[in-house]
Amino acid sequence: QVQLVESGGGLVQAGDSVRLSCAASQGTFLRYVGWFRQAPGKDRTFVGAIMRSGGVMFSDSMKNRIRISRDEAKRTVDLLIEDLKPEDTAVYYCGLGSVSYRGPYDYWGQGTQVTVSA
Repeated sequence: QVQLVESGGGLVQAGDSVRLSCAASQGTFLRYVGWFRQAPGKDRTFVGAIMRSGGVMFSDSMKNRIRISRDEAKRTVDLLIEDLKPEDTAVYYCGLGSVSYRGPYDYWGQGTQVTVSA
């Protein structure tokens, strides 16, 4: 069993940046770590992922504003979102999977809320 804990969310202003962190209870080097978000009343959607190779995959809608990095020693995967917009308001989740960045994801964190004010 792997525990994932997201942190770094909060209330931010449009145009700011936010760095979210996903801390894992076990190493993630041989797995895929994905970031997703869920806005109120909407489905959970893919934001980006870091693959076992260290390569990254981003959603088309956010690819110009996000970065994902991994610190295997700390067992963390960070998501940096730049130039935040009110429509980025959502709960952000990280997931851990073994097959593909597309899923399935075997473990999920509880999420961290990001609220972007105009």
